[in-house]
Amino acid sequence: MAQPPPVTYRARVVLPVAQPAIEDGAVFVSRGRIVAVGRWRDLRREAPAQKRDLGEVVLLPGLVNAHCHLDYTDMAGAIPPPKSFLNWVEAIVALKAGWSYTDFAQSWLHGARQLLTHGCTTVGDIEAVPELLPEVWEATPLRVISHLELISVRRRLRPATLVRQTLQQLRELPVGRSRAALSPHALYTTNPELLKLVRRSAHRAGWPLTMHVAESASEFEMFRHGRGAMFDWLRKNGRDMSDCGTRSPVQQLAALHLLDPRFLAVHVNHLAPGDADLLGHAGASVVHCPRSHAFFNHQTFPAQELRAAGVNLCLGTDSLASIGKDGRRLPELDLFAELRLFAVKHPEFSPAELLDLVTRNAAAAICLRGKVGQLTRRAYADLLVLRSDTTVKQAVETTVQTLPTIAGVMLGGEWAIEPPAQS
Repeated sequence: MAQPPPVTYRARVVLPVAQPAIEDGAVFVSRGRIVAVGRWRDLRREAPAQKRDLGEVVLLPGLVNAHCHLDYTDMAGAIPPPKSFLNWVEAIVALKAGWSYTDFAQSWLHGARQLLTHGCTTVGDIEAVPELLPEVWEATPLRVISHLELISVRRRLRPATLVRQTLQQLRELPVGRSRAALSPHALYTTNPELLKLVRRSAHRAGWPLTMHVAESASEFEMFRHGRGAMFDWLRKNGRDMSDCGTRSPVQQLAALHLLDPRFLAVHVNHLAPGDADLLGHAGASVVHCPRSHAFFNHQTFPAQELRAAGVNLCLGTDSLASIGKDGRRLPELDLFAELRLFAVKHPEFSPAELLDLVTRNAAAAICLRGKVGQLTRRAYADLLVLRSDTTVKQAVETTVQTLPTIAGVMLGGEWAIEPPAQS
């Protein structure tokens, strides 16, 4: 495929994220990558490229969604806020049982379109239906890290067999703009033998690993105290419960040597003393999903404790099966909406820290540090254009706290959503 010609894009404000905002800035793009970022007056002279003035806009990197379930997009509004997390688990299991391959494929594509429309260019997705790949990858310009989900409760398959089959699926997939990795679903839906095998495979291949961790009070009680509704339900359904009753979920992960800089823990709503330090010392990341958190009415997310321990924090959308309606309107996969809710719940975060949660922090969490989530030399030319007349001093605050008007989205130097031409 022919590469688009080099272009220098001018904007009222450029937000590189990795450096301060630039008034009357520009980004030089060539061969799908960023070559230079700076002031328009400098790049206009230095960059041997076509030049395009985008007008009164803020130009920033495309947003990075560190956790999503695209498969479940069309479940929006199908499950009302549950009495308990376990009630929701039973409801979504029943809902999925009635879906066909076509249902999941259409749902995935609808979700990808929503993310793009709301300014997201890269997503870490949990793939429960790997048969969809790679066809759905080819139907979207998004960069997708599809984490193939592994669940083993009743031991219908030996862990070694399940891991071997999943690895075979993964290795048959092409590596390009999108790629695959692994995701053991959660501690309560797996077992230590499976997790050791997954860890070994991921470490050998250098893959990122993501997992739901300490999402609910019932999960926390199950592992730390060996009791509760989830403990009783899973024991009744044939799960071996011998790994319960001694440690918190985070301590269990540490004992299994899963925590490291390539590990992304999803949710982490419940911490035992010392858990935050375990995550921080290991260099692990945590992704928080504010609207899903509100849907389940979880206890306050321990953002300050995790941040103080040096944990890399970022945001994700989760799935629309766990986000409530806005009045009568169905929710959409919108990372800006997650960011605004987080800003309200955690006013101790500065505007720059908030923007990091959906850009370079999220990029680091899915092992794409320096490639997405910031405008810097050699990064992918994934750009987001917001219509705005903000000043350079207020640009970051305006971007994270107000409803954006998205004028354009670029991936790899090509427009997925073309900005209107300037008159």
